[in-house]
Amino acid sequence: MKALKTAGLALAIALLATTAHAEANADWAHFGGDVGDTKYSALDQINLATIKRLKIAWRAPAIDPAVKAENPKLVLSNNYRDAPLVVGGVLYMSNQLGQVEARDPGNGHVLWRQASFPGDSQMAGNASRAIALWGKGTGARIVSVRGFYLYLLDAKTGAVVEDFGEKGRVDLRADPKTIYSWTAPAPIVVKDVIVIGGQPIAMGTADINKASLAGDIRGYDVHTGKLLWTFHTVPHEGEPGTETWENESWRQGGKTKVWSAFSADEKLGYVYLPLSAPANDYYGVARPGANLYSDSLVALDVKTGKKVWHFQTVHHDLWDYDLPTPPMLADIKVNGHLRKAAIQVTKTGFVFAFDRATGAPLFPIVETPVPASTMPGEKASPTQPIPVKPLPFERQGMNEDQLIDFTPALHAEAVQIMNRYVHGDIFTPPSVAGGPDGKLGTLYLPGWVGGANWTGAALDPKTGILYVPSVSVPWIGRDNYKRPPESSLYMEGPQGLPMVKPPYGRITAIDLNSGDHLWMVPNGDGPRNHPLLKDLNLPPLGQAGRAAPLLTKSFLFLGEGDMVGLSIPKFSGGNMFRAYDKKTGKVVWETDLGAGTTAPPITYMYKGKQYVLVGVGGVNHPAELVAMSLE
Repeated sequence: MKALKTAGLALAIALLATTAHAEANADWAHFGGDVGDTKYSALDQINLATIKRLKIAWRAPAIDPAVKAENPKLVLSNNYRDAPLVVGGVLYMSNQLGQVEARDPGNGHVLWRQASFPGDSQMAGNASRAIALWGKGTGARIVSVRGFYLYLLDAKTGAVVEDFGEKGRVDLRADPKTIYSWTAPAPIVVKDVIVIGGQPIAMGTADINKASLAGDIRGYDVHTGKLLWTFHTVPHEGEPGTETWENESWRQGGKTKVWSAFSADEKLGYVYLPLSAPANDYYGVARPGANLYSDSLVALDVKTGKKVWHFQTVHHDLWDYDLPTPPMLADIKVNGHLRKAAIQVTKTGFVFAFDRATGAPLFPIVETPVPASTMPGEKASPTQPIPVKPLPFERQGMNEDQLIDFTPALHAEAVQIMNRYVHGDIFTPPSVAGGPDGKLGTLYLPGWVGGANWTGAALDPKTGILYVPSVSVPWIGRDNYKRPPESSLYMEGPQGLPMVKPPYGRITAIDLNSGDHLWMVPNGDGPRNHPLLKDLNLPPLGQAGRAAPLLTKSFLFLGEGDMVGLSIPKFSGGNMFRAYDKKTGKVVWETDLGAGTTAPPITYMYKGKQYVLVGVGGVNHPAELVAMSLE
């Protein structure tokens, strides 16, 4: 009898633990699912045995329909990038105007919408990539940035918390002579500190790539809105790193900001910053040196804003090779040893793996000689850091072996096009168009859209396997003497087809224990039905849309992106949304959403049912939320 009681008690404890675990995983509480941005959920109601029953449960506009009814002339962007949060049976989102909305996660109906602040019309703006949630119960708060302001809202009612800042908001402008360029990064709250990115810009500065104000990172008290600390992303006088901005160019160095999102380790109390290129993105004559902390992963103590460690992934950036997404944090085995890992994917196609407590590389990183610049006055870095492992998840550099070869004629035309440009290994610098060599600039791969971009990758903390969506898109980097340096341009190939071999969009699975690639598959059909290709019976070619991953216990979910996104090349995007087998990359389920995915997918449980939700939109398709569940 005693044994039965003990067994019963053990069973009860196990059931309680299982229930608690299930409840803990029922929500999607952060931009990337968890504060470590793994984009992973252990929910498994949708599994191999049930996925055939996965259907669209509801669709809803990405803004409260009342807004459009009240403002019929309102023009909204269909490039909707928000990843909603679902916590405590409520869905919270940033709508197409950047206002916070609360919705019913079972049908998408609006529960409340953020009201206009007194004196503000609030009829202009764009969705943030995410908002943040802090606190529980009646004390739960929503943190958002919209326009020039940081807001704190009551999560139950949407009302501003009036003892935060000035009656519920904090003005983020450095002074009245600046504007605040938010570009929609997701804020994060760690240990009662709100951390935000973005960039103040001086009034009258038309080009944010020119020297302006740096994208300093700031920490605010979540209770009061008081500014607690500022981290200078371009070092100030007397701070370490100014020597990397030669000729005192740190005095005018700009940008170097976080424009996507943050991740954090709440136990360590560290927040991780994926920082961008400096200004100008493609021209470094005015900023000689390595230019810290551009293109760097920086770990800060969230209480003090002090740097704990950093690593610069590109020195003296000339390609706009920003760190486009926060590192994924998990305790995983690397070379057989359990490590506190920070895994950073990049536009260049490299994966950098670090110990997130110390910054020590988990695989060797070698400073490697790279090509010099031929541009007058330009001093390209003589070396760049190259990880020994994992191997790149994308192709790098331009040569004949990379070029499209569906037919000999197409390949020959691609060779002719390529030879009009300077080309070579990755990190071949931009060059002068119309210079003595007669070239039209530098053709480089990956281009500034990646490789990986802000949609990031996903990490399974149970297996240590990384899943990276990426694109193969060459671009042109160039300057000439008659006008200022220009942004790089997408490079079309023969007959308007892509320049390089497929896949143009791919998914790569990487075992982080060994650093080895497990599989690679194309994402979508790509242009195989193009008139020049349709009779060649080609396999799926992949497409170069910006697609964000969602990882569950059973599947990798991924859409195809859409042409409505920023700087998307031809033949990109598609309406399909798929579930891939995590072990093989095989498609096990797919559906047509009627538009391409523009936002990261999420998953959550509501009233006993698991949902997968994603934002979609198109050039001629209004932005929507689409939720799927089992029939």
